[in-house]
Amino acid sequence: MPTPPWFLILNGKSAGDDAVRDAVARVRDRGQPLLVRVTWEAGDAERYVHEAIAADAAVIVAGGGDGTLSEVAEALAHTGEAAAALPALSLLPLGTANDFATATGIPVEPLAALDLISSSGARPIDLLQVDGDGAVHWCANLASGGFGTEVTVETHDGLKKMLGGLAYVITGIARLGRIEPIRARIHGEGFQWEGGFIALGLGNGRQAGGGQVLCPDAVLDDGLLELTVVPELSGELVSTLGTLFSDGKHAALEQVAERARLREVWIEAERPMTLNLDGEPLQARRFHVRCEAGRVRMHLPAHTPLLSG
Repeated sequence: MPTPPWFLILNGKSAGDDAVRDAVARVRDRGQPLLVRVTWEAGDAERYVHEAIAADAAVIVAGGGDGTLSEVAEALAHTGEAAAALPALSLLPLGTANDFATATGIPVEPLAALDLISSSGARPIDLLQVDGDGAVHWCANLASGGFGTEVTVETHDGLKKMLGGLAYVITGIARLGRIEPIRARIHGEGFQWEGGFIALGLGNGRQAGGGQVLCPDAVLDDGLLELTVVPELSGELVSTLGTLFSDGKHAALEQVAERARLREVWIEAERPMTLNLDGEPLQARRFHVRCEAGRVRMHLPAHTPLLSG
Protein backbone atom coordinates (compact mmCIF):
# COMPACT_ATOMS: atom_id res chain seq x y z
CA MET A 1 0.00 0.00 0.00
CA PRO A 2 1.56 3.37 -0.99
CA THR A 3 2.60 5.79 1.74
CA PRO A 4 0.18 8.75 1.94
CA PRO A 5 1.97 11.89 0.73
CA TRP A 6 2.72 15.10 2.58
CA PHE A 7 1.97 18.40 0.82
CA LEU A 8 4.14 21.45 1.50
CA ILE A 9 2.30 24.66 0.60
CA LEU A 10 5.21 27.07 0.42
CA ASN A 11 4.97 30.85 0.47
CA GLY A 12 6.51 32.07 -2.78
CA LYS A 13 8.90 34.37 -0.88
CA SER A 14 10.71 31.27 0.44
CA ALA A 15 10.85 29.25 -2.78
CA GLY A 16 14.59 29.77 -3.14
CA ASP A 17 15.53 28.90 0.45
CA ASP A 18 18.38 26.37 0.29
CA ALA A 19 17.69 25.02 3.79
CA VAL A 20 14.10 24.25 2.79
CA ARG A 21 15.24 22.51 -0.40
CA ASP A 22 17.72 20.41 1.59
CA ALA A 23 15.09 19.46 4.20
CA VAL A 24 12.61 18.40 1.49
CA ALA A 25 15.30 16.26 -0.17
CA ARG A 26 16.19 14.60 3.16
CA VAL A 27 12.55 13.71 3.89
CA ARG A 28 12.12 12.26 0.40
CA ASP A 29 15.34 10.22 0.76
CA ARG A 30 13.78 8.53 3.79
CA GLY A 31 10.92 7.29 1.60
CA GLN A 32 8.26 9.82 2.56
CA PRO A 33 6.52 11.28 -0.52
CA LEU A 34 6.56 15.07 -0.14
CA LEU A 35 4.95 17.26 -2.82
CA VAL A 36 5.73 20.99 -2.93
CA ARG A 37 3.33 23.65 -4.15
CA VAL A 38 4.37 27.33 -4.22
CA THR A 39 1.85 30.13 -3.73
CA TRP A 40 1.93 33.05 -6.13
CA GLU A 41 -1.42 34.81 -5.91
CA ALA A 42 -4.65 34.92 -3.92
CA GLY A 43 -6.52 31.63 -3.90
CA ASP A 44 -3.48 29.40 -4.43
CA ALA A 45 -3.46 28.01 -0.89
CA GLU A 46 -7.10 26.96 -1.06
CA ARG A 47 -6.58 25.35 -4.45
CA TYR A 48 -3.57 23.39 -3.18
CA VAL A 49 -5.45 22.27 -0.07
CA HIS A 50 -8.15 20.77 -2.27
CA GLU A 51 -5.47 19.10 -4.38
CA ALA A 52 -3.91 17.61 -1.24
CA ILE A 53 -7.27 16.29 -0.03
CA ALA A 54 -7.94 14.70 -3.44
CA ALA A 55 -4.53 13.02 -3.23
CA ASP A 56 -5.35 11.55 0.22
CA ALA A 57 -2.51 13.50 1.79
CA ALA A 58 -1.74 12.65 5.40
CA VAL A 59 -0.35 16.09 6.25
CA ILE A 60 -0.42 19.59 4.81
CA VAL A 61 2.59 21.69 5.81
CA ALA A 62 2.19 25.46 5.81
CA GLY A 63 5.57 26.82 4.78
CA GLY A 64 5.75 30.50 5.76
CA GLY A 65 4.81 32.82 8.60
CA ASP A 66 1.68 33.11 10.74
CA GLY A 67 -0.27 34.46 7.76
CA THR A 68 0.51 31.38 5.68
CA LEU A 69 -0.52 29.14 8.57
CA SER A 70 -3.87 30.92 8.89
CA GLU A 71 -4.39 30.86 5.12
CA VAL A 72 -3.94 27.07 4.98
CA ALA A 73 -6.01 26.54 8.15
CA GLU A 74 -8.78 28.71 6.67
CA ALA A 75 -8.78 26.63 3.48
CA LEU A 76 -9.17 23.45 5.56
CA ALA A 77 -12.02 25.03 7.55
CA HIS A 78 -13.76 26.10 4.34
CA THR A 79 -14.15 22.46 3.26
CA GLY A 80 -16.81 21.98 5.93
CA GLU A 81 -15.41 18.54 6.74
CA ALA A 82 -14.78 17.39 10.30
CA ALA A 83 -11.17 17.67 11.47
CA ALA A 84 -10.79 13.88 11.61
CA ALA A 85 -11.65 13.60 7.90
CA LEU A 86 -9.04 16.16 6.83
CA PRO A 87 -5.26 15.98 6.48
CA ALA A 88 -3.41 17.08 9.60
CA LEU A 89 -1.77 20.50 9.62
CA SER A 90 1.88 21.28 10.30
CA LEU A 91 4.02 24.42 10.20
CA LEU A 92 7.41 25.06 8.62
CA PRO A 93 8.18 28.52 10.12
CA LEU A 94 9.61 30.86 7.48
CA GLY A 95 8.16 34.21 8.52
CA THR A 96 9.75 37.34 9.92
CA ALA A 97 8.64 36.99 13.53
CA ASN A 98 7.22 33.42 13.61
CA ASP A 99 5.03 34.28 16.61
CA PHE A 100 3.03 31.04 16.54
CA ALA A 101 6.15 28.88 16.26
CA THR A 102 7.88 30.80 19.05
CA ALA A 103 4.96 30.40 21.44
CA THR A 104 4.39 26.71 20.69
CA GLY A 105 8.04 25.67 20.48
CA ILE A 106 7.95 24.54 16.84
CA PRO A 107 11.57 24.48 15.57
CA VAL A 108 12.49 27.16 13.04
CA GLU A 109 15.15 24.93 11.43
CA PRO A 110 13.40 23.39 8.38
CA LEU A 111 14.40 19.73 8.81
CA ALA A 112 13.61 19.78 12.53
CA ALA A 113 10.19 21.31 11.79
CA LEU A 114 9.42 18.55 9.26
CA ASP A 115 10.71 15.85 11.64
CA LEU A 116 8.13 17.02 14.17
CA ILE A 117 5.45 15.45 11.97
CA SER A 118 6.81 11.96 12.56
CA SER A 119 7.69 12.48 16.22
CA SER A 120 4.39 13.96 17.41
CA GLY A 121 0.76 13.00 16.98
CA ALA A 122 -1.75 15.42 15.47
CA ARG A 123 -3.91 17.08 18.12
CA PRO A 124 -7.23 18.88 17.57
CA ILE A 125 -6.85 22.66 17.89
CA ASP A 126 -9.30 25.54 17.77
CA LEU A 127 -9.54 28.30 15.17
CA LEU A 128 -10.98 31.80 15.47
CA GLN A 129 -13.79 32.69 13.06
CA VAL A 130 -13.98 36.44 12.52
CA ASP A 131 -17.00 38.15 10.94
CA GLY A 132 -16.34 41.80 10.13
CA ASP A 133 -19.47 43.48 8.75
CA GLY A 134 -20.39 40.25 6.93
CA ALA A 135 -16.92 39.30 5.66
CA VAL A 136 -15.94 36.00 7.32
CA HIS A 137 -12.29 35.04 7.88
CA TRP A 138 -10.41 32.49 9.94
CA CYS A 139 -7.41 32.95 12.19
CA ALA A 140 -5.10 30.32 13.71
CA ASN A 141 -3.04 32.46 16.06
CA LEU A 142 -4.26 35.85 17.23
CA ALA A 143 -6.46 38.74 16.14
CA SER A 144 -5.21 42.10 17.37
CA GLY A 145 -6.30 45.71 17.20
CA GLY A 146 -5.01 49.12 18.25
CA PHE A 147 -1.36 50.07 18.67
CA GLY A 148 0.11 46.64 17.90
CA THR A 149 -1.99 46.27 14.78
CA GLU A 150 -0.89 49.64 13.43
CA VAL A 151 2.75 48.70 14.03
CA THR A 152 2.36 45.41 12.18
CA VAL A 153 0.43 46.89 9.26
CA GLU A 154 2.76 49.88 8.88
CA THR A 155 6.06 47.97 9.07
CA HIS A 156 7.56 47.91 5.57
CA ASP A 157 8.25 44.49 4.04
CA GLY A 158 11.79 45.53 3.12
CA LEU A 159 12.49 46.56 6.72
CA LYS A 160 11.09 43.26 8.00
CA LYS A 161 13.28 41.31 5.60
CA MET A 162 16.39 43.23 6.63
CA LEU A 163 15.86 43.47 10.40
CA GLY A 164 13.42 40.69 11.28
CA GLY A 165 11.47 41.21 14.51
CA LEU A 166 13.51 44.35 15.28
CA ALA A 167 11.64 46.08 12.46
CA TYR A 168 8.44 45.97 14.53
CA VAL A 169 10.25 47.58 17.45
CA ILE A 170 11.53 50.43 15.27
CA THR A 171 8.09 51.05 13.78
CA GLY A 172 6.56 50.91 17.27
CA ILE A 173 8.96 53.52 18.61
CA ALA A 174 8.11 55.76 15.66
CA ARG A 175 4.41 55.52 16.58
CA LEU A 176 4.75 56.17 20.32
CA GLY A 177 3.99 59.86 20.00
CA ARG A 178 0.81 59.43 17.97
CA ILE A 179 -1.24 56.66 19.58
CA GLU A 180 -4.94 57.43 19.26
CA PRO A 181 -7.35 55.32 21.34
CA ILE A 182 -10.13 53.45 19.55
CA ARG A 183 -13.52 53.86 21.19
CA ALA A 184 -15.63 50.72 21.22
CA ARG A 185 -18.08 48.54 23.10
CA ILE A 186 -16.85 44.98 23.64
CA HIS A 187 -19.06 42.28 25.10
CA GLY A 188 -19.53 38.54 25.47
CA GLU A 189 -21.20 36.16 27.89
CA GLY A 190 -20.68 37.64 31.35
CA PHE A 191 -18.39 40.40 30.05
CA GLN A 192 -19.11 44.05 29.22
CA TRP A 193 -16.58 46.81 28.53
CA GLU A 194 -16.86 50.21 26.88
CA GLY A 195 -14.33 52.98 26.38
CA GLY A 196 -11.14 53.84 24.51
CA PHE A 197 -8.46 51.19 24.06
CA ILE A 198 -4.93 51.29 22.69
CA ALA A 199 -4.47 47.53 22.26
CA LEU A 200 -6.78 44.56 21.87
CA GLY A 201 -5.98 40.86 21.64
CA LEU A 202 -8.28 37.96 20.80
CA GLY A 203 -6.09 34.95 21.27
CA ASN A 204 -6.08 31.38 20.22
CA GLY A 205 -2.29 31.76 20.43
CA ARG A 206 -0.44 34.13 22.72
CA GLN A 207 1.64 36.64 20.78
CA ALA A 208 1.73 38.60 17.52
CA GLY A 209 3.49 41.53 15.87
CA GLY A 210 7.02 40.31 16.52
CA GLY A 211 6.68 39.21 20.14
CA GLN A 212 3.86 41.29 21.63
CA VAL A 213 2.41 38.88 24.21
CA LEU A 214 -1.18 40.07 24.39
CA CYS A 215 -2.86 36.83 25.51
CA PRO A 216 -0.39 35.15 27.91
CA ASP A 217 -2.74 32.39 29.10
CA ALA A 218 -4.33 31.38 25.78
CA VAL A 219 -4.33 27.72 24.79
CA LEU A 220 -5.16 26.14 21.46
CA ASP A 221 -7.59 23.41 22.49
CA ASP A 222 -9.91 24.71 25.22
CA GLY A 223 -12.76 25.95 23.02
CA LEU A 224 -12.26 29.49 24.34
CA LEU A 225 -10.57 32.64 23.09
CA GLU A 226 -8.62 34.85 25.46
CA LEU A 227 -9.62 38.51 25.36
CA THR A 228 -7.22 41.25 26.48
CA VAL A 229 -8.19 44.92 26.34
CA VAL A 230 -5.59 47.57 27.20
CA PRO A 231 -7.48 50.84 27.89
CA GLU A 232 -6.05 54.23 26.98
CA LEU A 233 -3.27 55.14 29.38
CA SER A 234 -2.64 58.37 31.23
CA GLY A 235 -0.10 59.84 33.61
CA GLU A 236 2.78 57.66 34.74
CA LEU A 237 1.34 54.56 33.07
CA VAL A 238 2.24 55.99 29.66
CA SER A 239 5.91 55.44 30.47
CA THR A 240 5.31 51.67 30.78
CA LEU A 241 4.20 51.32 27.16
CA GLY A 242 7.62 50.29 25.92
CA THR A 243 7.64 47.19 28.15
CA LEU A 244 3.91 46.53 28.34
CA PHE A 245 3.85 43.78 25.71
CA SER A 246 7.37 42.37 26.04
CA ASP A 247 6.27 39.78 28.60
CA GLY A 248 2.65 38.75 28.96
CA LYS A 249 3.06 38.25 32.71
CA HIS A 250 4.61 41.71 33.18
CA ALA A 251 3.11 43.58 36.11
CA ALA A 252 2.33 46.58 33.90
CA LEU A 253 0.07 44.57 31.61
CA GLU A 254 -1.66 42.90 34.53
CA GLN A 255 -2.20 46.28 36.15
CA VAL A 256 -4.00 47.94 33.26
CA ALA A 257 -5.60 45.18 31.14
CA GLU A 258 -9.17 43.91 31.15
CA ARG A 259 -9.09 40.15 30.61
CA ALA A 260 -11.65 37.42 29.96
CA ARG A 261 -11.93 33.94 28.42
CA LEU A 262 -15.00 33.56 26.22
CA ARG A 263 -16.48 31.45 23.45
CA GLU A 264 -17.40 34.51 21.40
CA VAL A 265 -16.97 38.27 21.48
CA TRP A 266 -18.76 41.20 19.81
CA ILE A 267 -16.92 44.47 19.08
CA GLU A 268 -18.79 47.63 18.07
CA ALA A 269 -16.52 50.60 17.29
CA GLU A 270 -17.50 54.24 16.79
CA ARG A 271 -15.59 54.34 13.49
CA PRO A 272 -14.07 51.67 11.24
CA MET A 273 -11.15 49.92 12.95
CA THR A 274 -8.67 47.29 11.81
CA LEU A 275 -8.21 43.81 13.22
CA ASN A 276 -4.98 42.15 12.18
CA LEU A 277 -5.62 38.43 11.60
CA ASP A 278 -2.11 36.98 11.61
CA GLY A 279 -0.92 39.65 9.19
CA GLU A 280 -4.17 40.01 7.21
CA PRO A 281 -5.88 43.36 8.02
CA LEU A 282 -9.68 43.34 8.19
CA GLN A 283 -11.46 46.69 8.58
CA ALA A 284 -15.00 47.09 9.89
CA ARG A 285 -17.06 48.84 12.55
CA ARG A 286 -18.57 45.65 13.94
CA PHE A 287 -16.89 42.31 14.53
CA HIS A 288 -18.14 38.98 15.81
CA VAL A 289 -15.29 36.66 16.81
CA ARG A 290 -16.06 33.07 17.68
CA CYS A 291 -13.87 30.17 18.81
CA GLU A 292 -14.43 27.04 16.70
CA ALA A 293 -13.35 24.16 18.93
CA GLY A 294 -11.18 21.39 17.44
CA ARG A 295 -11.58 22.69 13.88
CA VAL A 296 -8.30 21.20 12.57
CA ARG A 297 -5.68 18.71 13.75
CA MET A 298 -2.09 19.89 14.07
CA HIS A 299 1.34 18.44 14.80
CA LEU A 300 2.81 20.31 17.77
CA PRO A 301 5.64 19.64 20.23
CA ALA A 302 4.50 17.25 22.96
CA HIS A 303 5.26 19.65 25.79
CA THR A 304 4.06 22.89 24.25
CA PRO A 305 2.46 25.18 26.85
CA LEU A 306 -0.34 26.01 24.40
CA LEU A 307 -2.09 22.64 24.81
CA SER A 308 -4.34 22.25 27.84
CA GLY A 309 -3.37 18.63 28.41
